[in-house]
Amino acid sequence: MFVRTVDYHTAGEPFRIVLDGLPPIPGDTVAERRAIALGSGGTATAPRPGELDTVRRLLVQEPRGHAGMYGGFLVPPDDDGAHLGVLFWHKDGYSTACGHGTIALGAWAVDSGLVAAPADGVAPVRIDVPSGRVTALVHRAGGRTVGVTFRNVPTRVAELKLPVETSRGVVEVAVAHSGACYASVPAAALGLAVEPAQLPELTAAGREIRAALAGSAAVANAADPRLSGVYGVILHDDLPAADGGVNQRNVTVFADGQIDRSPCGSGTSARLAVLAAEGRLAPGERLRHESIIGTVFDGRVLAGGDPLGAGVVTEVTGTAYRTGEHGFVLEAGDELAAGFLL
Repeated sequence: MFVRTVDYHTAGEPFRIVLDGLPPIPGDTVAERRAIALGSGGTATAPRPGELDTVRRLLVQEPRGHAGMYGGFLVPPDDDGAHLGVLFWHKDGYSTACGHGTIALGAWAVDSGLVAAPADGVAPVRIDVPSGRVTALVHRAGGRTVGVTFRNVPTRVAELKLPVETSRGVVEVAVAHSGACYASVPAAALGLAVEPAQLPELTAAGREIRAALAGSAAVANAADPRLSGVYGVILHDDLPAADGGVNQRNVTVFADGQIDRSPCGSGTSARLAVLAAEGRLAPGERLRHESIIGTVFDGRVLAGGDPLGAGVVTEVTGTAYRTGEHGFVLEAGDELAAGFLL
């Protein structure tokens, strides 16, 4: 087996784009291809074994990857209104949305020449993902990509103060659907702070909250049940206000305890909608969203829409940089096969 990739990082979070070496992925839409990738009886964090999932495990597990790896399989878009489609994957399976991956894909699509772009200005890259069609607005200056704005599918707030019992007491959790379902809670409500030294405790709290919400009606997506269930738990701290907007630091615990090194793209969309519903952020105002490693996304809610109704449209701006190009090999007789996780 030989698999060719190009790797990016978006604000510190990896994104491995698979260019060649995939088996055929059947399906008429990106969402259908994801369902087929999960397999009969498979789930988002426990897909059924198969030829495609062997490639995912090869790229995300040691010795070729690591437990924090993230990536995407390029697939055809749903129709010719988009430039490309993608199946997002991580160490546990396949997600329905990925803002940091969308930012990386926008940069790659322009940098590789797949999508024409001006030397100075903005080039839109339309991408079909399992939760719908999103846009990466690629900012260019002097012939270089200098930033990407991720325009997400509409984000809807399901709950603002949902009581959840944890081992640290009852906390009030906000639930928002932003292509994937996110639950967010102030870290201080759990007696924690978003600091690298507290990462084990933050991870444990995130996993506990995700498990506690598994049967909640708030995490169900009636419009598309395939998008139901908590994908990530966002633990956040307020920081001193920046430029009249809101300034927060967060860590997002997603899938089965994976940590987002970036401020989390679709998670930032969720935080924007929650802040708007709370009356803390008006359309056009800035959310400066900092990650646990200190990298930053800038987000805003566009005018129009209702976060507690049909949802609001959000934009999240960040940067992505290429980190390498790889040809991964699985040789016959390799006793570790597609790898392992510790």
